Amino acid sequence: MTTVPTASPSEAAPSAALRQAAALTAALAVWGLVYWRLASAADWLTASLLGLPVDESLGAAVSFFLYEVPKVLLLLTLVVFVVGVIRSFFTPERTRRVLAGRRETAGSILAALLGVVTPFCSCSAVPLFIGFVTTGVPLGVTFAFLVSAPMVNEVALALLFALFGWRIAALYAGTGLAVAIAAGVMIGRLRLEGWVEPWVYGVRPAGEHPADEGLRWTERMAAGREAVRDIVSRVWPYVVAGIAVGAGIHGYVPQDFMASFMGRDVWWSVPLAVGIGIPLYSNAAGIVPIVQALLGKGAALGTVLAFMMAVVALSLPEIVILRKVLTVRLIAVFVAVVGAGILLVGYLFNLVL
Repeated sequence: MTTVPTASPSEAAPSAALRQAAALTAALAVWGLVYWRLASAADWLTASLLGLPVDESLGAAVSFFLYEVPKVLLLLTLVVFVVGVIRSFFTPERTRRVLAGRRETAGSILAALLGVVTPFCSCSAVPLFIGFVTTGVPLGVTFAFLVSAPMVNEVALALLFALFGWRIAALYAGTGLAVAIAAGVMIGRLRLEGWVEPWVYGVRPAGEHPADEGLRWTERMAAGREAVRDIVSRVWPYVVAGIAVGAGIHGYVPQDFMASFMGRDVWWSVPLAVGIGIPLYSNAAGIVPIVQALLGKGAALGTVLAFMMAVVALSLPEIVILRKVLTVRLIAVFVAVVGAGILLVGYLFNLVL
């Protein structure tokens, strides 16, 4: 009886890693080729296939839409995959351990920075808040994280960098972190723990899950692919809707129209932008194409940044969700503090840029 030799787990792991590396290299090559040809493909589809002149309103709007949809989705897929791999190193349990017992200022700074790379969405606001508070994370530090995580998330930064360059991405990151840190310090010093719903403090801390230090790279790559399937499948409708709005602005709004009520010389443009942004429900990936179109039509940078911050950090759905754990008074303080920081950012950038 003959036996068939089998590869040991230690031999199979490098083989699987090599196959994944080859597949990833091929996928990146295809990604780059498609991305490189998008502009010419959009113009050809608009002018040749649909017969629409790209220098007229409808043709310009259609060409913008056909170019931006695949471009943003391609960027989003690449960014989410990389972020999914990075996030395999950052579990919510580890984040809580790092933040527990920190002082207000140092803790708020650390929480804001961790918010950039830690998984977060509006639906996870309540469990994250409960987990942080019940494991000893101060209230102000918790709020610094809750502000930073949606506002200065890595998808927003990557898209801003790809579409506008590093200066605007750095401005958004710096000001967003400043707002989150200031909100955390201020709420912490107000000592508003009594304004949290009482039942929250009665929740027993969840047990710790095993840390992810031991994951192999094949498993981290799998986490990246799973993040793409999960996140892109949920946000693509918002991306398409945002680009459709941006296409309409790009094609039909006159160049000086946005400057008339979103320009730097219009004092009420920043509060108007924040007031419009709060009721909207979108994410960074969906709002960035609108930002791109607004800037292209003459809107001031500070006003547009304030609009984007209001949409992603003070969205009405997140406020409704947080009502489960916060009293109305604490929600009002949260909105007032973060809103004041966003207004300050908008006015500051309109003044100096």
